[in-house]
Amino acid sequence: MNEKYCEGCGVLLQDENVLQEGYTTSLENKICQRCFRMKHYGEYQTVTKSNEEYLQILKTVGETKDLVLYVTDLLNLEKNIGEIRSLIPNKMILVLNKRDALPKSISDEKLIQYLEKEEIHFEEVIVVSTVKNYNIDYLFRRIKFYQTSKNVYVVGHTNAGKSSLINKLIENYSDNTQELTMSALPSTTLNMVRIDINEHLTFIDTPGLVDTSSILNHVDEEMIKKISPKKEIKPRTYQLRKNQSLIIEDLIRIDYVEGEKNSFTLFISNDLKVKRLLNIINNEQLRDKNKITYQVKYNEDLVINGLGFIKIVDKALIDIYIDKNVDTFVRKSLI
Repeated sequence: MNEKYCEGCGVLLQDENVLQEGYTTSLENKICQRCFRMKHYGEYQTVTKSNEEYLQILKTVGETKDLVLYVTDLLNLEKNIGEIRSLIPNKMILVLNKRDALPKSISDEKLIQYLEKEEIHFEEVIVVSTVKNYNIDYLFRRIKFYQTSKNVYVVGHTNAGKSSLINKLIENYSDNTQELTMSALPSTTLNMVRIDINEHLTFIDTPGLVDTSSILNHVDEEMIKKISPKKEIKPRTYQLRKNQSLIIEDLIRIDYVEGEKNSFTLFISNDLKVKRLLNIINNEQLRDKNKITYQVKYNEDLVINGLGFIKIVDKALIDIYIDKNVDTFVRKSLI
């Protein structure tokens, strides 16, 4: 009997062990039980795979000469955007996804120029939104322009929106009824999945690199839903003085330790509650978390991996209290 793979996540289907990945009640089914329950009931079953497996898949992609789409989340640009590029020498389009999450007032050109300053070679940088069907036609035309064969690989980190993008391309340009499983939760796609768009184009979705330092891997399912923006973010600006603080839910505390009156603008989900403390001296809330100190320069962002970023206008000495497993870093302002 020929092996059959789940059309939703790419895993090998099997009907013998309900506890193992790929289980389905019948091998006549097109998707595994995990994908079925995720799609119809919103239930999520954690599957842990090592990044070594994913890196090996990316290296395999690099052994082809096929065009690659590198999809990244605009709200959560990777700290090292060159990591995946260094593994794959192929022609590559950088796709800046989830444009709908950022305010419309921000120009696409500014976002593209920011990435071009990184001096990492891409054939092109394209801003899209799968939710709003924004720039998808242009992306499709450029894919046809750059493709070197029928196959086009789609790579990126977990939760960047790779499967959402492919589903939108299927919907717009194909009669194929296949649909990849989508979720706001990490590690939805588990293996490579082939999707025929037409006789000239096949997309190959790959598992996302798991970013273990993302906050999404260290909170419960309900908080993941709050962290993931459902519509355009309304930036929240707070004027802080020395010895004042911002607290986001029970996730992170930001103490303004030293500096003049300063502007902190939060680009995070509208569903997250933010509280300002007017005097931090005797307030110990969240101070049991891991502490990190940053000397922020003019017009820099504090990035909380998986959550979003905070634009800080002037120089500032800040203390961050956050889960020790979650990465934060400072970069030149995106906006």
